[in-house]
Amino acid sequence: MLAVKVPLKGINEVKNILIKINLLNKYYKIKTDGNYGLIAIKTPKNLENLENKINENLKMSKIKDLNKSTVKIENIGMEPFKKEPRSLSEQLKGKLNEDEIKYLKTSFDIIGDLVLLEIPKNLEKHKEVIGNACIDFTNTKSAFMKKSGIKGVIRTREIERIAGEDNSRTIAKEHGVKISLDLKQVYFSPRLATERKRVEKQAKNGEKILDMFTGVGPLPILIAKNKNVEIYGVDINKIAIEYFKENIKINKLNDHIYPIFGDINDVALKFKEKGLKFNRIIMNLPETAYKFLDLSIYLLSDNGILHYYEFSGDYEILINRIKQIAIIYNREIEVLNMRKVKSSSPGRWIMGVDVKIK
Repeated sequence: MLAVKVPLKGINEVKNILIKINLLNKYYKIKTDGNYGLIAIKTPKNLENLENKINENLKMSKIKDLNKSTVKIENIGMEPFKKEPRSLSEQLKGKLNEDEIKYLKTSFDIIGDLVLLEIPKNLEKHKEVIGNACIDFTNTKSAFMKKSGIKGVIRTREIERIAGEDNSRTIAKEHGVKISLDLKQVYFSPRLATERKRVEKQAKNGEKILDMFTGVGPLPILIAKNKNVEIYGVDINKIAIEYFKENIKINKLNDHIYPIFGDINDVALKFKEKGLKFNRIIMNLPETAYKFLDLSIYLLSDNGILHYYEFSGDYEILINRIKQIAIIYNREIEVLNMRKVKSSSPGRWIMGVDVKIK
């Protein structure tokens, strides 16, 4: 292997010169030998011209005495960088055959120091191998496999540990906030992090905000961390609300953020009794949010903003639902934004619309 030998203090300058003339061999580590460093290079057309070119560049060096030194080209053994796998499929080469790797679902969720993945039925016999490979690839502590979809009013799913530590509790981090949770007991999707940030950016200081299906409170936590608002988060999963309370503490939020355990129908009645209205309401329950549109539109103040989500393939379905309920209250709607948030199956998305209710 050809390498440029240069005084240690000149390594960075010579490396930059080699990059400039496209001769740096980036697949090998820089080696030290006493007061000298050795930088691997590609085979040049003319060794003597290369030495001269590097020395000419070094004459202009600002490093004291470096321009008096000359570089030399040597033929020496160099240590290559370890080639890291670029995907889970690459991590599993040699552990699964090519046909099995083709069936592998390579997308997965990293949640704190846990990883959650789907494994097709025909690969479940290799679940431990896949789990350990996923831990190595993601540098996490535990790998869990989905055993069911999200189900029930408390929105949980069955999961199975397939590798690593047997602990489903973790702390996820996104956009500068910490979210404590237990994957076996609550719903949380890191794939909605971008959508949460998008909503947080729209929130304005001084608003009263309601998150109708808050889970462990990632969105209220994010908004309250960055905006001066009064925000309420409601969920029917008691354990999720307990984690919401914990998340308020670990993010050092105390004032104007209210976790509420209960059915949103019952909680909304209490809001009505108090005459409480909201400037902004979030309805991220795509399976059944349409059943609560009557409540949300009633609770929205004039020119309030509704963030509404539904599984669909057509924006018009969402907009027409909202419009029909708004008419009952003699109100008009103004569509501010429409977007596909996350794919759930071919042709079916979590779709979101932002609507002003006037």
